[in-house]
Amino acid sequence: MIESLTFALFAVVTIASSLGVVLVEDVWHSALFLGAALLSVAVHFLLLKAAFLAAVQILVYVGGVLILIAFAVMLTRDPGGVGE
Repeated sequence: MIESLTFALFAVVTIASSLGVVLVEDVWHSALFLGAALLSVAVHFLLLKAAFLAAVQILVYVGGVLILIAFAVMLTRDPGGVGE
């Protein structure tokens, strides 16, 4: 019973954060929504008793790809007013 409720809760979180990735106009907020979506997918792996896949999901995607996106956003964002 508790597994079904946890699955349903994180399914809603996954869908909502995935919609947030594509509907939000700010790139930084989109990256944060992507992180929430990837973490909730890792929780789904844990619910399926696939701890290795959950660890790989967190290490590779959240730890690697999301950090790369965050640095790209921070390095390419116009600080506003500099050079004007």
